[in-house]
Amino acid sequence: MKENELISVNQTNTTAYTDDNIRHLSDMEHVRTRPGMYIGKLGDGSHPEDGIYVLLKEVLDNSIDEFKMQAGKKIEITVDENLRISVRDYGRGIPQGKLVEAVSVLNTGGKYDSKAFKKSVGLNGVGVKAVNALSSNFEVRSYREGKMRQATFSKGNLKSDETHDTTEENGTYIFFEPDASLFLNYSFRPEFIETMLRNYTYLNTGLSMIYNGQRIISRNGLVDLLNDNMTANGLYPIVHLKGEDIEIAFTHTGQYGEEYYSFVNGQHTTQGGTHQSAFKEHIARTIKEFFNKNQDYTDIRNGLVAAIAINVEEPLFESQTKIKLGSTNMTPGGVTVNKYVGDFIKQEVDNFLHKHAEVTEAMLQKIQESEKERKAIAGVTKLARERAKKANLHNRKLRDCRLHLNDPKGKGLEESSCIFITEGDSASGSITKSRDVNSQAVFSLRGKPLNSYGLTKKVVYENEEFNLLQAALNIEDGIEGLRYNKVIVATDADVDGMHIRLLLITFFLQFFPDLIKKGHVYILQTPLFRVRNKKKTSYCYSDEERVNAIAELGPSPEITRFKGLGEISPDEFKHFIGKDMRLEQVTLKKTDAVKELLEFYMGKNTMERQNFIINNLVIEEDLAS
Repeated sequence: MKENELISVNQTNTTAYTDDNIRHLSDMEHVRTRPGMYIGKLGDGSHPEDGIYVLLKEVLDNSIDEFKMQAGKKIEITVDENLRISVRDYGRGIPQGKLVEAVSVLNTGGKYDSKAFKKSVGLNGVGVKAVNALSSNFEVRSYREGKMRQATFSKGNLKSDETHDTTEENGTYIFFEPDASLFLNYSFRPEFIETMLRNYTYLNTGLSMIYNGQRIISRNGLVDLLNDNMTANGLYPIVHLKGEDIEIAFTHTGQYGEEYYSFVNGQHTTQGGTHQSAFKEHIARTIKEFFNKNQDYTDIRNGLVAAIAINVEEPLFESQTKIKLGSTNMTPGGVTVNKYVGDFIKQEVDNFLHKHAEVTEAMLQKIQESEKERKAIAGVTKLARERAKKANLHNRKLRDCRLHLNDPKGKGLEESSCIFITEGDSASGSITKSRDVNSQAVFSLRGKPLNSYGLTKKVVYENEEFNLLQAALNIEDGIEGLRYNKVIVATDADVDGMHIRLLLITFFLQFFPDLIKKGHVYILQTPLFRVRNKKKTSYCYSDEERVNAIAELGPSPEITRFKGLGEISPDEFKHFIGKDMRLEQVTLKKTDAVKELLEFYMGKNTMERQNFIINNLVIEEDLAS
């Protein structure tokens, strides 16, 4: 049986199983029937790995491959007001004789020939076909030697195909409009697209990407990437080393934890993989051997911010969306990824350290400070781990989901997994009764967390709430062990709830900034008002929505102001944490001036904040009136 055949079996005793139960799906029908096999989750564009961005990435990957083949140095990307995208490159153009097949027949493409595309990110002949199948409108044009062939499709079905003379430069133009019947209420977030494009330019120096008229280009590769993304100052100039199929950049900062950006053949592997693991292992080993001291790897890597990009023949990824490298070999039957990365780091990093004393001095000072702090809290750490283990076994602070109950360490980060961090018995009780027990966990705080600003990591182990939260998330040794894809802060919509939210975000910013940078922290938005009459109930998340609901429902509707999560019944709450859950992602960028913000809002400048509040005080009328 071919892989694009679908068997439909009715297992009831009253229906016969006959030839009519077996259907054959065309390539495009198969993609539309099983989109998750090709692009991961559909989504609505609120997350950078949602399907609409995967569609764009699949188109761009082909254009990037043209640049890698030294054909075309410019790519133009346009997103119009109707959420439609066009991509124009100036490469060689798709061979026109096979243009229709190249965008509509699975397992058809030019990348099976390793001579033409030796180290391409897309080798399965699937990507742009999936874009075609999942778009309500799709158009492809190939410009080659004065001829332009143009084909249009709708949901993968060919609508027109014609050829004309042209004076346009060689290259390919693709236009697509995601199918709104599949990508429900979708919208593109410009910052996600810009980040994607910048990542492409970091890995392809000299490539110019024009996004809605804005030119994006990188001259210094991974150095530019780190400079654009670091939210703490480097302790020494970024070390930048390049080989034939590998490029690395790194520095230490004063922040806690480790932060990595990894790429394979131009693809951002957000969940790492064999190349990132090899980098972590060998960078620590090489530095340890250079200093010839009995240093702990965790001390060496504490504060490390690094990027690694490698090129692999026929890369093997763990999913179609290519966010984690599974390959163990650099080339089929050749040297392993671990050895290749290790040999490069051993030689090049060691050579660099021997030549740059100012770097090694700053690096050694940072490692010694990390070691001193770790040893100072060693006894506290041991006791805290024991308390956390007992607490996880015997108390009810963490109400885990079935996804992890039988697998405490987790088999990998599941997209659907999330944990709600809430305060108080009533609020946690409502969420616990309303949640999806398969994928949603609940962690209950007891009172307000400690303000951790300016404190050392010792407080994480001394403070029971932080210690147990760290253990529940499994992030003591870094976020690679994170058990939940979304860490959702769920607090009351009042002043106390806002304060708890800020205290938790301060905790994450202080000790686990990469948790926020990697997009795992969210704020749960719950309705402020319920407006209802005998015929209809409306839940309102803002005063504007409340006013509109009153106007819609007519005179004298019943208006309820929800002051706390515990006031929302479990039957109602399940609507607010289901598939249409409203989440606001907590983001962290270099331009956010985090250090200054934390110092002002969470520091010891009480009088300065008090004056700020007095000068900016606004007294509002009762919103429920």
